[in-house]
Amino acid sequence: MESKPLEVSTLRSFSPLDGLKTENLNALARKASLRDLQLDRTLFKEGDNDKRTIYLVSGVIELLQNGDTVAVVRGGTPEARNPLAPIMPRRYTAVVASDKIEYLSIDSDLLDVMLTWDQTGSYEVGELDSASAAVADISDDWMTTLLQTKAFHKVPPANIQAIFMRLQRVDFRAGQTVIKQGDEGDYFYVIVKGKCQVTRETPLNKEGVKLAELGMGDTFGEEALISEAKRNANVTMLTDGTLMRLGKEDFKQLLNEPLIEYVDQHQAEKLVAKGAKWLDVRLPSEFEGHHLDAAMNIPLYFIRIKLKTLDRNAHYVVYCDTGRRSSAAAYILSERGFHAYVLKGGLQGMLTLSSP
Repeated sequence: MESKPLEVSTLRSFSPLDGLKTENLNALARKASLRDLQLDRTLFKEGDNDKRTIYLVSGVIELLQNGDTVAVVRGGTPEARNPLAPIMPRRYTAVVASDKIEYLSIDSDLLDVMLTWDQTGSYEVGELDSASAAVADISDDWMTTLLQTKAFHKVPPANIQAIFMRLQRVDFRAGQTVIKQGDEGDYFYVIVKGKCQVTRETPLNKEGVKLAELGMGDTFGEEALISEAKRNANVTMLTDGTLMRLGKEDFKQLLNEPLIEYVDQHQAEKLVAKGAKWLDVRLPSEFEGHHLDAAMNIPLYFIRIKLKTLDRNAHYVVYCDTGRRSSAAAYILSERGFHAYVLKGGLQGMLTLSSP
């Protein structure tokens, strides 16, 4: 399955892409792909839920339902201007019925966000670039990388425009410290060029235990801003690089508040009864002292490392003692596409508590 460079003119031949502004189409072209598929191969199957918007550029596709042919779509015809079987889960199976086809594949969430911004008039890559000369020499790939994250899909379009307009550029040299463990939280950071390393000092290791390596489009610094706590790790530049930063109050107002969903004890217990999982983000020693029945324990500072151990299809009710640490953890989870809720008030606000 070969992927080819994509021309903006190709995008303009499809609906509703033909209504997008030029700058938005340019940004979309860098994230979409034009691919080939051979005769008798399956493009997608009935029941799929892959969140791709697919357009037929050339060739012939046969759409089947329960094994029976229900439609034939040919590239270049009026029928091919619209996405193939766009409703999820897919209602049809699509099989190549010509020697080969060319098709366009776009991340459905990204397309939906682009269309929303375009139609509200509040987002255009060119406007964002020209609004601040400070980012004029940086590729906007970091922007589209951010815009594809689950976090930004939950943020109102007007907020996203304000976020980009208020970001400040800061250049760093390799080896420079961006965030120092124990300092007050002041900024939320986005990497637009270069790489960073996250380390945490412990009583037994003052040089720091490596927690993560971050690159373009990655973000950090939110934990201390949300929980009103000290920085819990060091972030150091591995290479020369450029970061964009957002001040504490702007972060809370524009990005944090729309992303975090709070539930009270009653709502939390209903979620758990329906299959959601309790996630305790306190220290192991706190967890051993008392915790909720069936809760799993992942301390806040380990959340990023342990993401792979969590089920992306599950819902999590995150808690700590007061709600501060759990708010930071839920933000990180939501930002990465997990379904996370914060227990409002934490354990201190609950009426009953189980012990091990």
